[in-house]
Amino acid sequence: MAGFENYQHATHDIELEIERMGVALGIDWSDDAQVRALAREALEHTPELVHAAAAHPDDQRLNAKVTLFGLANLMLRTMEESADVGLETHGGPAWKTFGRALWAETASRRKEG
Repeated sequence: MAGFENYQHATHDIELEIERMGVALGIDWSDDAQVRALAREALEHTPELVHAAAAHPDDQRLNAKVTLFGLANLMLRTMEESADVGLETHGGPAWKTFGRALWAETASRRKEG
C-alpha cells in the first residue's frame, strides 16, 4: 500500500453511490431474490454491459447498471485492501446486502465448477 487510505470515507462514498444506482434501477435491497439476481448478472454479464453502455450512452438504466457493477468491484477491493492492513471495512445496508449476494453467487459458482 502506497500510503494512508481513509477506508471509512471511501466506504461511505461507495455506499452512497450504490444507493443512488439502486434508486435509479428500482432495486429493493430487502428483496433477496432481486439482489441475488443482480449479483448473478454482475458476475456474468459485466463485459457485455460495458460494451452495450458504450454503444448506447443515453440509456440511463444500462449506464446505472454498469456503474453499480463497477462499484461492486470497488467495494470488494476496498474490503480486501483494508483487511490487508488489519481493518474490517463494510458499509451500510445496501453495501452489506449486495456484498452478501455477490459472495453467495461466487461461492455457488465455485461449487458448480
